[in-house]
Parts: sequence; structure tokens; C-alpha cells
Amino acid sequence: MKINRFIILILIILPMIATAWVYPEHRDITLFAIQKLDSVYRARLDGLWALARKGYESRLDVYVADTAQNEHPKYIDYAAFPAIAGDHSVSAENLVYNVLQTDWILLVADVAARLKNGLAASHNTSERAAEMRDSDLRFLRVDPEYVTRAGSNNVHFMLALPDVEMKSEEYFNLCLKKGSEINQLGIYQWFHASALLKARRLASAGLTPEQRSALALAALADEAFALHFLEDGFSAGHVAGIRGNAALRKGTHDYYDEMGLVVTTWKGERMILTGDAYMREADAIRAATTIMESLEQLLDAASTGYPALLYNDCLDTNLPDTLNIARTDTMPDRVIDPALRSLFSHVLTTTPVPGLATGLGEIPRFRAEVGPFIGIAPAARFSVLSGGFGTTQQTAGVVPGLEFAIHIGLGMDGVLNESGDGLVFLDLGYRLDGSSTIKVEHDPAYKPFGSILSAVPTREAFYARLRMPYYVVPGDLLILGPLLLLISPEKMNNVIARAGQGGLIPWQTGLITPIGRFQFILGREMGVCFYGWAQNPDAYILPDPDTDPLEYKFVSMRSTQIDIPFLEYRPFRTFSKRQTASLLLQFFAGVDIPGKMTVLNPEGSTPVRVKTIWSGGVRLAFDWRFYYAKKRSKSGH
Repeated sequence: MKINRFIILILIILPMIATAWVYPEHRDITLFAIQKLDSVYRARLDGLWALARKGYESRLDVYVADTAQNEHPKYIDYAAFPAIAGDHSVSAENLVYNVLQTDWILLVADVAARLKNGLAASHNTSERAAEMRDSDLRFLRVDPEYVTRAGSNNVHFMLALPDVEMKSEEYFNLCLKKGSEINQLGIYQWFHASALLKARRLASAGLTPEQRSALALAALADEAFALHFLEDGFSAGHVAGIRGNAALRKGTHDYYDEMGLVVTTWKGERMILTGDAYMREADAIRAATTIMESLEQLLDAASTGYPALLYNDCLDTNLPDTLNIARTDTMPDRVIDPALRSLFSHVLTTTPVPGLATGLGEIPRFRAEVGPFIGIAPAARFSVLSGGFGTTQQTAGVVPGLEFAIHIGLGMDGVLNESGDGLVFLDLGYRLDGSSTIKVEHDPAYKPFGSILSAVPTREAFYARLRMPYYVVPGDLLILGPLLLLISPEKMNNVIARAGQGGLIPWQTGLITPIGRFQFILGREMGVCFYGWAQNPDAYILPDPDTDPLEYKFVSMRSTQIDIPFLEYRPFRTFSKRQTASLLLQFFAGVDIPGKMTVLNPEGSTPVRVKTIWSGGVRLAFDWRFYYAKKRSKSGH
């Protein structure tokens, strides 16, 4: 049962990983929004932040938005709160705890600053991918629950538009409606409501200084959590990648983040958006304008109290909102004051209209290579042999070969980023090898006898090929996974993700270059080939070094060849909604181990001493996969 749960977690949880703007992009958007506030609003925000800092001056920055902050920060400013929300915390309550009580949050901020500097220095897609790879590995090291939060549900995506005729108010209400799939704008409204109602209470009399300080911190935390998801709404991948299974969402998300997307806001403004790790200054400024309007509402509530707002469930607490976005797949029930809905609408009409649900007019979609698949893997290979099986056959030679296999596996390529590789598969197939260039006898008179006089003649075989990532040593996930599932599921997710990113020492992480993807894969993949089992044992002519003069004996023998690839190169990859195809070039080392021998001629003579053949070579394969995809309802809810 535990093994089954382990497999289910691999199949379901990890392929769901996809967040929106990276940490430094979230912080920049919030920082720009704070800078856009006029002097009156900025003074209010500074005062609210000063109130919230009381008692936490050793952790919270004196500046609400510290423009000088870079690597190795000593404090967390408010501009960083939305960046920590959602990706490094699962509720406003958890956000406050992580910021104030954990040591690793400053390490997260340091990783984010290094990522920002690295992205700024990147000149092309491959350099950008390398920066994302390195930062994800660092995040995994310093934040033990990074993977678990990122892969929980669809909260970072917009809700698909069910009908092109749907009005903005109907859509915003649908996002917040009980039972709707959890989504960006629904979560924004939830936490923005909590923030406004707490801020309204700040404007009332009768609070002690301690209560006012706690309430200010709670209101700012609720708002920061709301802002994270409002900012996500300006990421191209999260406007487009809102429908389909996890593979389609991630593939579509990644494509439009890089290539951009033309969108229209609910107000009718047209714009081009990019996405995660590709944010331009224009994208940040555009999103910051909407974030500023949300902040202004919070500051108005704290100053004037919004008299039209009614008290509701959150007014009897000075603590941040506890709704855990990782523990629900649908929006919970909540009674929202109509006056609040009017405030929501003022902000949300500046956000992009999401794409339609599946059907006529939907945004073109792409598939990430995640999920279960079947396929075929034909290949050609060329091996250099150390010699023949005979102990005196020391001359090296070449053997060509062809393979054809049925591909069954689980795609987890690029779970965190495109440098990752969580690929698991089993190939079962057939191989046909040509005769070796090593000859038993070089006399031209023997040429008519063909390949039988090759040290390794033409052979057929059944073969199997297995691939899976590992954490420290090959195959360790088969033991570590079920064990950690019993002890700590969070650590198990972290270990699996680290394995997919190249292991504890990430030297097997993929290297993205302008000409393709390179990866060291030693220990991740192994092929086993069973020669002499397709029909009868293979026939060889072998020299018997124990005879004088030297005699040749005609023998039959089976052998087992093991090949271990150590370097892989993919020059290109194409994919659609259900199919993917790529070329694959692998360099490998191998060993061919002789089995039981039978001497056929001369009959009854003693067996010939044989040796193991060592080999190395290159394998060119065509990797075609067809992915299984669950059907979803047309409405998307």
C-alpha cells in the first residue's frame, strides 16, 4: 500500500509544479507599486509598516521597500512579502510565521537576489535556463517545503472563461463562488477582503497599542498574500495555461511565458504579456499599477474605515488569515459584503481576460513532457569492441546495430525547470547486430564464408532498458521513497524533486545550450541485452589457446550485454497536446559477459576459455511518446 501511495505521489504531485513570477519579479512588481503611491498614501503605508514592525525590528526592514537590498540581506522588507506568499508559504498566517520565526527565510531572500542578478546578466535563453536551474536547486536546499507548496493545486492559475459572453462581474463572482476550482482571482478576493476588514478595524477606537500592532501586521500579511495572486494574473503563462491536465497547463504555461501573449483587460485595454523569468520592466510597471490600486484600498480602509463595510467573521481576530491554499482544491464558502465586491471589481477590471475553456476559440496549447506515456524507440548504434570472446582475440573492432523497442514510462522532464529530468521508463525490444570488423581469419580465401568468420558474427537479441532518477546512488529512490513516505512525506517530495534536478550533487542537471540539451546521465539509465535467446544460441568460431598447434572450434553460446550511457544530447524536441518526439544521441560504455558454452565441432572436445568483451559507443535514437491524459469537463470547474 505504501509503495502504491509513493507511485501515486510521483504520478500526480510532482507534475503539477508550476508557479508564476519568480521571487525577484514578485518583489520588483510590489516595489514599483509602492514607489507609484503618492505622498499621502506612501506616508500611510510607512506608518502602517512602522506599527507592524514593533517587536520585530531585528527581522523586518526599517524601509517598507528597500531599494538597496541585494544579496545576503539582513532584513525582510514589505516588498518581499508578496514574493514569499504562495511559493514559500501557504497562508497569511504561515507567511508571518516564516518571515518572523524561521532562519531559512533570509537564505531564500539571498537566493532570490542572486537569481535577479543572474537573470539581469543573461544574454539568451540557455543562460536564463541555467540561472533558473541553479536558483531552483538553491531554493530546494534552503526551503524544505518548496516542492510541496508548488505542486499542491491550480491556485496559481486563472479560472478558465466558461463563456465569451460572460461579464466581468459574473466572472469575478464565479472565481470566489463556493465549489469553484481554486484560482488566482478567487484567492486574491478572499485575502484582500480579510485585509480590508482588519484595516477597517484599525480605524476604530478602543484598541491597545499591542492590538493595533498585531492588527497592522495581520492586515499587511493578508494583503501581501492577496497581492501575490493578483500579480500572477499578469504572467502570460497563467492567463493561457489554465485548462487541461497538469502536462498541458505546464507546457502551455512555459511556452507563453517565453513567447509572450496578446491579451485584453476587462476594461478593453490591449497589451502583450510575458511570464516567469522573462518579465520586462514594462510588464512590472503595468502590473504595479493594479497592485497600487489594491494597496490604496487597504490604506483607505485603515485611514477612513470604509463606513459602508459591514463587520463579518474576521473582525474578532487580530491574527492573519488561516486559509491554507495547499489543502483545498475548491473555493471555500464565505459571505462577502456587497460593498467589498464593488472594491474588488475596481481592481480586477484592470486584469487580463483569461482564455476560454476547451472548445472553439481556445488558446493553442502545448504539452510538457509529464505524465504516463507509451511510445516507440527505434535506434541505430555503433560499438567499438575491445576484441572477441576468445582470449587471444585482442584486436579492437566495430559493430553496427539496430534496435526497436516499445516505450512505457512516466515523463517528468522539466518538473521545476527545463534543466530537470525526472524521466522514468522501461523499454522492451529487439536488437539486430551486424558482424564485427574483427576477423577470425584474414586469409582472402575464407571471404566467401561471410560473417561466421567474424570474431562476433551477426546476432539477434531481446533487450530491456530502464531509466529512473536517483538521489545519491542509482536505484535509491526505490528504497528512500517508501521509507520517507512513512517518516516525512514532505522530505520525500523534496528528495524526489532533487533527484529530478540532478541528485544531491546536481552534476546530472541538464545543460541548455543554443544547439540543444546536454546531460550527464551515468547511473540513471541501463540497458541489458540477451544474445542467443531470440532463436538458438549464437554460433562462434573461437581459437583454443590450450591446443598446439592452435585449433579453431565451432561453439554455441549465449551472452548478456550491459550498456550504461553516461552522456546524452538532444538536438531538438517537438510536442503537441498528446504526442512528443525527439532525437537522442547517447554515448555509452558496455560489457558483454559470456554464458554457458557448448562445443559443436569437434564433438566432445574440451570447452574453449573465453573472456568478457568491453565496449563503448554511440546510440542515435528516435524517442516518440504518446501521453495518457484524463478527460476534463468542458466547463473547467
